[in-house]
Amino acid sequence: MPKVFEELEVWQSTMVLVKTIYSLTKNENFNRDFSLTDQIRRASISVLSNIAEGFERGSNAEFIHFLYIAKGSCGEVRSQLYVAYELNYISKEDIHKCLEICKDISGQLSGFITYLKGSRMKGEKFKTGNKSRRNDLEEIMKEFKIQSSKFKEED
Repeated sequence: MPKVFEELEVWQSTMVLVKTIYSLTKNENFNRDFSLTDQIRRASISVLSNIAEGFERGSNAEFIHFLYIAKGSCGEVRSQLYVAYELNYISKEDIHKCLEICKDISGQLSGFITYLKGSRMKGEKFKTGNKSRRNDLEEIMKEFKIQSSKFKEED
């Protein structure tokens, strides 16, 4: 598993998508439609950002959750590409190129989710080198010579 999200192939592929979307939305006709331009840019960045955020959370369960959100945003980009095409903002070649990128990313996300679901690793925050909150509390109590009297009955 990579140490940083920038090493993930799916994140790198999504960066290509973001740059492509930004390039397409600079087109004069597309750029005049402020709402669609803003929405498709935000959706593409959402794919990228959710991959990064999920990775940084440190647990596979949270990472999977964020990968699903990224997958949904990828579908949103595809849907908005169809709108852009129907409004003649982008060419047939452009929509095919972008749809292929989106489908590739969606497939990578699905594969990654499947892999993580089958993995026995729980994530960075669950590694045995990390102490639990209970262990931290016990160390603090020892350091300050505090005795736990929570369950002791007083006379």
